[in-house]
Amino acid sequence: QVQLAESGGGLVQAGGSLRLSCAASGFNFINYAMGWFRQAPGKEREFVSSITWDSGRVYYADSVKGRFTISRDNAKNTVFLQMNGLKPEDTAVYYCAAPKSPLVEVTTRYGMGTWGKGTLVIISS
Repeated sequence: QVQLAESGGGLVQAGGSLRLSCAASGFNFINYAMGWFRQAPGKEREFVSSITWDSGRVYYADSVKGRFTISRDNAKNTVFLQMNGLKPEDTAVYYCAAPKSPLVEVTTRYGMGTWGKGTLVIISS
């Protein structure tokens, strides 16, 4: 059974940091790009960051560039999102996702085949 499980969310003050983790199981993780997305109340789910299967390329939304860092550990089937300099506008449920096919890069939420249940991040001002 294909599963993604996020963890690491919480409540922090503006300027603080959080590290999100996403543990994957049930598929050949090393062949899949992985993405992080977020959805704030009343807004559409949006792309945050992604990483290719070999960590060779990473992508970020303009709103998080320079503050967030994506990484992965293929030995542990886990992808991470280090979030620094957090702002109240970063408040959202954060989801990790895998595309439907291996060796396909992730740049939008379309084409994603598996989603985690999300982890809530709240940034207080």
